[in-house]
Amino acid sequence: MFEDNSGVIKAVRASFGARRILVVGDLILDRYLWGSVGRISPEAPVPIVNLTRESYVGGGAANVAINLSGLGLTASVIGFTGSDHLHQILLDSLLGSGVDTTGVVALEDRPTISKTRVIGDHQHMLRIDHEIVEPMAEGSYEALLSAFHKQLQSDPAAIVLSDYAKGALTAQVTREIISAASQHGIPVLVDPKGSDYSKYSGATILSPNRMELAEVCRSDAQNLPALLNAGEQLRRDLGLEFLVVTLGSEGIAIMDDVTQRRIPTLAHEVADVSGAGDAVIATLAASLVAGLSRLDAAQLANLAGGIVVAKVGTAPVYRNELLAELERDHALDKLSKICDLEALVERTAKWRRDNLKIVFTNGCFDLLHAGHVSYLEAASKMGDRLVLGLNTDRSVRQLKGPSRPIMQEGDRAKVMSALASVDAVTFFDEETPLNLINAVKPDVLVKGADYTEDQVIGAKEVKSWGGEVRLVPLVEGQSTSRLIEELSNNNARKTGK
Repeated sequence: MFEDNSGVIKAVRASFGARRILVVGDLILDRYLWGSVGRISPEAPVPIVNLTRESYVGGGAANVAINLSGLGLTASVIGFTGSDHLHQILLDSLLGSGVDTTGVVALEDRPTISKTRVIGDHQHMLRIDHEIVEPMAEGSYEALLSAFHKQLQSDPAAIVLSDYAKGALTAQVTREIISAASQHGIPVLVDPKGSDYSKYSGATILSPNRMELAEVCRSDAQNLPALLNAGEQLRRDLGLEFLVVTLGSEGIAIMDDVTQRRIPTLAHEVADVSGAGDAVIATLAASLVAGLSRLDAAQLANLAGGIVVAKVGTAPVYRNELLAELERDHALDKLSKICDLEALVERTAKWRRDNLKIVFTNGCFDLLHAGHVSYLEAASKMGDRLVLGLNTDRSVRQLKGPSRPIMQEGDRAKVMSALASVDAVTFFDEETPLNLINAVKPDVLVKGADYTEDQVIGAKEVKSWGGEVRLVPLVEGQSTSRLIEELSNNNARKTGK
């Protein structure tokens, strides 16, 4: 799943380095009226919700900051509220989550933006919005930018712009923030809104959802390949390093100068999509400041979004939830990497549907050594998923003689499956892996550079379906035969023979 599974787990355990991230954007208070539905009103054909409890939680930019705090980072938030009683409720929600609120600007001429949702038996019944979204007085934006520049002096690791199109992030404000961040070498991640993304030019990462991207690119949301190509053009036009597009049930897509890839969705029952985008942008920010690769950051954000949509109401993702999912998946990955041919064909078919590039190599891999590890790491970098065909004990004896293998096939498979570079391990008992290659139909066939291409079994077949053959240089002086010889010599010296 991840390029560096253990590295991702380590980063989450360490609270992503507990770095400080600044969030600027539209502050919203989400109010929930919870109850049960027992009958229809006699006054109108609407359900009667019997109120049982009421709750408040920060939404919009406030929810992004709460997510960051829940992941173990230090979050500061900048945005507008009213000077009403909801202002204090929102501040209490933020402070209770450990978020720094010194950058919040309270305005006298408008209310705190709020969304009231009525939930009956865990189903959304009604939403009531209270807001004024017209531009604020010029002095309001001066106060917001003053708060931003003051927070900038404490050198945040990243800045997140959470734009809900409620008036905080005007074009002028957004451009000044991105320009100042660029001068300080601070990455800017944007959760965008609207039909004109030019104000986000020069940001580091943009994370629209599918419909938002379709609107701004004037593209068909249902034609995913065309939509993603339009997204790549948008990325180049805006000078972005990285574009992340959330695709709902189809997962998440990522684009940068090197690649365009789609990560499939994770199996979660969807209860409520509220706040999923906030969790995604927060996890992206946390991952990148912790030094994770862009691919691992996007996959972790995809996982975080899946956790959040399983909850009813606006709710953040917490570090312990991510860690539990990661450790469970890590354990399952190790177990499920070893599979028979039928399961492997099913798995590679799914990878192919997800537009993943499949690499295949094979060998005995008896007594794993540094040369093997380097070879497999190099092979894995030639695509997205590496399949390893492992000789059975019988076929190893046929190739190497009656004294081999040193390790039985089950043990060899367990060792190989523990390598992060290997995504699937299967056995073949024939003299060559040709039948296995024809079944998997890899995009890349890899062998050691001690072969020439015309000597590689399956080369002709792989090239016939448009694949390629790659030869990897071997580490000099590393071989299983040499290890066996050294072990034998050491044993002879100890026994005096």
